[in-house]
Amino acid sequence: MTLQKRIWDLIVLAIFVFAAAFVSAPWFAFRALKSAAQYEDVQAIGELVDFPAVRRGLTAQLVVDAPAAKPENPSIWRDPLGVFKKAVEPIAPPEPRVDRYLTVSGFNALTRGYAPNVAPAEPSSSDAIKQALKGPHPTIAYWDPNRVRIAVKRPEARGKLTVFTFERRALFTWKLVHIRLPANERQG
Repeated sequence: MTLQKRIWDLIVLAIFVFAAAFVSAPWFAFRALKSAAQYEDVQAIGELVDFPAVRRGLTAQLVVDAPAAKPENPSIWRDPLGVFKKAVEPIAPPEPRVDRYLTVSGFNALTRGYAPNVAPAEPSSSDAIKQALKGPHPTIAYWDPNRVRIAVKRPEARGKLTVFTFERRALFTWKLVHIRLPANERQG
């Protein structure tokens, strides 16, 4: 074999390796997020997730529909007790529903296919192997060079999907930018 033929073979091999690495990079980003959540690696989760974008997306999904017409504020002339009651009632905002999704345990549950605070405990090492073989396994729902969606099915209800959207930030760097919850968990 000539030197020119060997160099050409190396160039073709390098192109195939580059293409395979480029195509599989989002899958490795999802696996890294799942592993970081499982082992409670906060720094790795911070590097893999664009928190402002994910928070905006989840907030839009979890907003409770506003009533069609807000009741009129009480008037001191018509309802003096109502005014007093409104003045002394606490002004504390409702608990943000998004926060439970953006915790380490929330990411751990979501990447396994469960809702936060509903996921069962991590299986033991022997059960983990059986569960990994049984599935459900994450699948690529959409792929393009700059955006990938990975769908995770619920183990107890295969029709419910949680979809993770990753966006390319550099040649091989992908960040989680959106989480779409199953339809029955969304309010808005």
